[in-house]
Amino acid sequence: MADPKGFLKVTERELPKRRPVPVRIMDWKEVYEAGDPGQLRRQAGRCMDCGVPFCHQGCPLGNLIPEWNDLMFRGEGRAAIERLHATNNFPEFTGRLCPAPCESACVLGINQPAVTIKQVEVSIIDQAFANGWVQPHPPGRLTGKTVAVVGSGPGGLAAAQQLTRAGHTVAVFERDDRIGGLLRYGIPDFKMEKRQIDQRLAQMTAEGTRFRAGVEIGADITWDQLRDRYDAVVIATGSVVPRELPVPGRELPGVHLAMEYLTQSNHAVAGDQVEHQITAEGKHVVVLGGGDTGADCIGTAHRQGALSVTNLAIGKQPSADRPGHQPWPMHPTVFEVQSAHEEGGTREYLASTVEFLANEAGELRAVRVAETEYVDGARVPRAGTEREIPADLVLLALGFTGPEQGGLREQLGLEFDARGNVARTGDYETNLPGVFVAGDAGRGQSLIVWAIAEGRAAAAAVDRYLEGETQLPAPIPSNATAIAI
Repeated sequence: MADPKGFLKVTERELPKRRPVPVRIMDWKEVYEAGDPGQLRRQAGRCMDCGVPFCHQGCPLGNLIPEWNDLMFRGEGRAAIERLHATNNFPEFTGRLCPAPCESACVLGINQPAVTIKQVEVSIIDQAFANGWVQPHPPGRLTGKTVAVVGSGPGGLAAAQQLTRAGHTVAVFERDDRIGGLLRYGIPDFKMEKRQIDQRLAQMTAEGTRFRAGVEIGADITWDQLRDRYDAVVIATGSVVPRELPVPGRELPGVHLAMEYLTQSNHAVAGDQVEHQITAEGKHVVVLGGGDTGADCIGTAHRQGALSVTNLAIGKQPSADRPGHQPWPMHPTVFEVQSAHEEGGTREYLASTVEFLANEAGELRAVRVAETEYVDGARVPRAGTEREIPADLVLLALGFTGPEQGGLREQLGLEFDARGNVARTGDYETNLPGVFVAGDAGRGQSLIVWAIAEGRAAAAAVDRYLEGETQLPAPIPSNATAIAI
């Protein structure tokens, strides 16, 4: 146990300060200031090393949280990163992007603020990279078997790294011009700078993983050709089909999908020339959707110089405290103020979009909204409450409905479940032998920590398929909806 009296001596959560808003909206760097080692040690010391550590249960990866909290408290950073890497390939991603269900399950959280698990995690990996402790781990032998991983998001990268270390020759295919999937082109740099991806890719390349960017499977190479060339295929293309909003005026110039907007912004921040870039500069911006993608749009709009930003959510504003129907150790839905929300703008709830309005020139000028009411469980606009919100740019951040099915269905003949995801067995295998699916493509839109966990588990299933047995860890079956508590 880190400090037997730590949770009694330090009763509050301490997190690194965010850089001042007027400063940080002038650049694309991460919003947090450098952490204080003393603060980190105090927070790690609050971990109680519980007899039943529910934080393990809250994390789909099964991270050994009390162990690396204890090691960080003792100043043993190198041992801490070894324990962290034992369950998580990419703590630099989860430590920045995961909503931390482990903290919701923290036993200390019953009557005190939970341990700052996520901050300890990211500090461990940042220290490890800074000190050169993250080294390649190439396999001791090669099996002679080949695996194609399609999609280079967190699930695909996790599967690729595990399979490479098991001795298979792995190629990762990505249709974008750079590796990283939504980590690269969906997440703004103020949440995670892209050097975090690049340094991990350097390790994976040194281990032997091969990367093929700018190759679209189904077009440049057919799915059948890919299956013929490789002994196994892992589909990790994500849930990328955006949820639409079929209301009058949707076709107007100025109404765009969030990922179209964020992808262009990430290209521009990377130094690419983006023709006809969608930008918020000098515009009244309305973001539809109250989730993480909506917050990413808000922060991006501020940095591009928007005149105003309004965020609309169709549902009720969540409670600031854990609701009664989501008791500990469940991960609750609570009102959250992300860094982007601190930077300005207006957030409105119970706002149903009725119509997008155009001016005489046919350009977007406003969004007509109405108060949401619940009728037989459905959310509908309340008649007589309509009003207009000025808008030059509307961004639809309404989530995703599933993977792109085209080539998977037509070229491979894969089956899909009732939700539109690739159907699979408990071992991540599709209806075609040797073709596996991991992450959001099989699970549906979910968390980064689930994608990595599924990538690791799918890799174990592929290794077992190829070799008859496996020593790779398999955290979860594909049909798991939550870790049992």
